[in-house]
Amino acid sequence: MHQLWPVPTASDPDGTQAAARELTDTDLEALYGYPADLDRPWIQANFVASADGAVSVDELSAGLSSPADKRVFLLGRDLADVVLVGAGTALGENYRGARTNETRRARRRRHGLSDVPPIAVVTRRCSIPPDAPVITETSVPTLVITTADAPADRRAALTDAGADVLLAGEDTVEPAAAVRLLDDHGLRRIDCEGGPHLFASLVAADLIDQLCLTYAPMVAGPGPGRIVAGLPTTPRAMTLESLLHHDGFLLARYRRH
Repeated sequence: MHQLWPVPTASDPDGTQAAARELTDTDLEALYGYPADLDRPWIQANFVASADGAVSVDELSAGLSSPADKRVFLLGRDLADVVLVGAGTALGENYRGARTNETRRARRRRHGLSDVPPIAVVTRRCSIPPDAPVITETSVPTLVITTADAPADRRAALTDAGADVLLAGEDTVEPAAAVRLLDDHGLRRIDCEGGPHLFASLVAADLIDQLCLTYAPMVAGPGPGRIVAGLPTTPRAMTLESLLHHDGFLLARYRRH
């Protein structure tokens, strides 16, 4: 993986230009790290899309991914306090609790984070089954962000299964309220992994601080949706902060303008 933007100008001791040097994990942590000393929640969104804008192949994002994309995707988790995801994505992508290993634990500890970030699932009607892997196959309790109108029996079943159920609205999950709940739990570094409807609600509420978008060198054709779906939004200006390249894939990072 190499950096295209900003164009590196420094040289390594052996004279190799930084632009031609393979990026290390330390380089990527510096690029993708959250701002220091946050005094408010800060949301990063992670997506991969084809060159013609599709977000999936055969209804899964894995068909668009690459080793470089997965590396940045896992880094997003490693640097976050919490992973935020919509119920449809959690079920469709067969989510489980965040995994770890010695290297990833060391990275998180170095940044003052817990060993494993919790998964926070957004679901208006508590549509996550209590035996779903994202609820049962995890080393830390999953957060389920739902509404007061969600069926009480479903909420109780998820609580009994070990989830921490949080209410962020009456009949719909209010993005700002959900973010405040995460902040109340000390979870300010928020890594949003989709899907498009959850991302649209966050964009509409002007809560996205950074978008990490990988462009796959593929034309998927008609059918698959875009990274934003379901809600009309006001266009939001963003600034390109970095652009990486690996094996035909472009990894762009945009920040709030």
